[in-house]
Amino acid sequence: MDTDHVETPGLRELTRDLVSTPSHDDPTAAGDAIEAWLRAETDATVERDDHGNVFGRVGDPAAPTLALVGHHDVVPPGDPQVETDGDGGERYVLEERDGRLYGRGSADMKGAVAAAMSAVRDADPDGVELCFASFVGEEVGGVGARAAIDDGFAPAFAVVGEGSTNYSGEGVTDVVVAHKGRRASTLVARGESTHASIPEEGVNAVYRACDAVDVVREMAFPETTVMGESVRGSVAVTEIDGGSAWNVVPDRCEVTVDERTVPGERAPLADAEAVEGVEWTVEQDLPPMACSDDAFADAALDAARGVQTGTPEHVVKPHATDAGWLANAGTACVICGAAESGEAHTDTESVSYEVLDRCYRIYRAVAEGASAFA
Repeated sequence: MDTDHVETPGLRELTRDLVSTPSHDDPTAAGDAIEAWLRAETDATVERDDHGNVFGRVGDPAAPTLALVGHHDVVPPGDPQVETDGDGGERYVLEERDGRLYGRGSADMKGAVAAAMSAVRDADPDGVELCFASFVGEEVGGVGARAAIDDGFAPAFAVVGEGSTNYSGEGVTDVVVAHKGRRASTLVARGESTHASIPEEGVNAVYRACDAVDVVREMAFPETTVMGESVRGSVAVTEIDGGSAWNVVPDRCEVTVDERTVPGERAPLADAEAVEGVEWTVEQDLPPMACSDDAFADAALDAARGVQTGTPEHVVKPHATDAGWLANAGTACVICGAAESGEAHTDTESVSYEVLDRCYRIYRAVAEGASAFA
């Protein structure tokens, strides 16, 4: 797949070490491993903040900052992905075959974290401070990224190492210039309970909820365009819960709504409150991302094109990442990483070693060619 493919020194070993370290309940051990490696193997100024995020910086601290961003927490492993070690603790099962590493977190996203760490070790940044950042809590709503931003983390540019491989075509690592966000909300309809034999003496909350669902059903999906790429969101009612017994008119009914948001556009879900007795509440709002700097997005694509025989493209990712929080805070973001669509969060999660080497070279090329955008 790659032109003149060369194995990155130490990358496979580092990836195996990070992937084998459990980090679904507590990411501390994985953070320890990252911090220790950066201190031993790089000239970076290394910091571990109070939240557990790990940073390593090289280059001119007075220059604009280019961040290589990842996360070292993972979703809980499946039964085939965990085993007991010799001390009675847990470790993640690793398996290598056909040039791939299998294990929880290999694709999402410790492989890309290892590639970024290796790039920080080897790169000679061109007119930027190069910052490696690995966050905690990405899988539970961007907890680490949000805390870091609140503490002042504000790089001018960021390459977020979430998956972008095989989006435009098989064997190609693309550059994501936009992704959808997710807004989870509820519509709660309230009525007045009565015996089902005399429904006219009550107010049926389920009927009010159904009227609100009809409002949602008629909403157009949010959509926009980012750098010529179409981004189309969605709105869907996913759950409905109301009533307490077959012979009681319900006085409460709750409807769950999943909205995939796009940059700059939202569905007008508050319109459902026009139905009497209905209240709309946002439960979670993961922001979408749109790259705010064309020159940076083009430079990242040029770097990706320079290290592979395929033809990568600017593409759109369907789900939210920490890039949304960074972009929302003013950082120009792209996403480029080894994970392929459908690999993350599965019991057969894996990553290609060859693509990890490719990502290393992309990250290094972006840093060493930063004068094109910084």
